Amino acid sequence: ALAVTAPAKDAGSTHSLQIAPKAHTAHAKVRAWREIGTASWYGRDFDGRKTANGERFDMNGLTCAHPTLPMGTWLKVTNLRNHRTAFVRVNDRGPIPTNRVIDLSYAAAHFLGFSHKGTAPVRVELISSASQLAWMALPANPR
Repeated sequence: ALAVTAPAKDAGSTHSLQIAPKAHTAHAKVRAWREIGTASWYGRDFDGRKTANGERFDMNGLTCAHPTLPMGTWLKVTNLRNHRTAFVRVNDRGPIPTNRVIDLSYAAAHFLGFSHKGTAPVRVELISSASQLAWMALPANPR
């Protein structure tokens, strides 16, 4: 079973995650976590519909659906074919079909270079520190 520790809103918060067959308790301290597998994307057919956290899905936003990570978790997703990276926020549950590790918004798939295809092999990593969050503020392709 895979243990995941996710950020909490305040240092005293804890919450449980169901990952693999065993329940884990997530604490404010964050550990390294990653997952490798197949990503898919969703877009126009879902644009404007409510997501699992209650927001409206925006196919042009950098968001994703993940089956177990807490809503609001930030992830770094890397396309293993071309090594492009996108930072996305979990705001929905999925993916469907279940043989995928993450379902990305159209914009995230476009950033990663696979919006013209249905799927891509990816590495998904938890953003767990202030220095990692700082990378998100930098331009993706500085010129």
